[in-house]
Amino acid sequence: MILNYHFFINFEHKGDVMKTILRMTHQREVILDEMGKCKGHPTADVLYERIKKKLPRISLATVYRNLEILSEAGMIRKLEISGRQKRFDRLLDQHHHIYCVQCHRVDNLKVETVSPDSAAEIGYRISGCRIEFFGICPECQKKNNSRHEDSNEECRVTGPAKLNGKLNERQREVLKVLNGCCGTCSGRDIATAISLEPEKVSCQLTALKKKGLIASPARCRYEITAAGREVL
Repeated sequence: MILNYHFFINFEHKGDVMKTILRMTHQREVILDEMGKCKGHPTADVLYERIKKKLPRISLATVYRNLEILSEAGMIRKLEISGRQKRFDRLLDQHHHIYCVQCHRVDNLKVETVSPDSAAEIGYRISGCRIEFFGICPECQKKNNSRHEDSNEECRVTGPAKLNGKLNERQREVLKVLNGCCGTCSGRDIATAISLEPEKVSCQLTALKKKGLIASPARCRYEITAAGREVL
């Protein structure tokens, strides 16, 4: 898996955080319930679409506001992925996240946390830590591999067919001679085999070489390529 990662630590001088009593409203209960049913890490927009089926009169702004309140109260985690919409997580245990740059899914990731010793040495008290991993998820890798295979298959099937339509009769004769040779042939050998003037054979060889149907491993020596055999 290809990974690019960025590491951030937020350092702030703060006193001890005092726990506050949060009033659990019906709206917040529904939000927490829907978050528990969601797979992955939903955005506020995704949650809003689910919640409004139960609370038709609720607004997107209200969902946003309650998510922020629940996050500040420590009942959910807010994920602020650089350059992306905020997402929310019901899991409160220590873990990090990895973001797929193609389909934008977010998965949990267990990694060792960074030691706070370096921050303590310069007098900071750590109030939070965020590590961001970016990569390509397994499903997107499969899709990428499938597209690559389809592209290769298309080239294999349609490539020679198109070339075959552009070949003239003399070029096909040259390919047949080279296909029957054991090793390489000279232009003069080919000219003799098809009863054609060497100068005219040279022109056909140049055209076939540009199309990738023959190769010249040595000076004035030629051999048919795999693409050339497919044309025949």
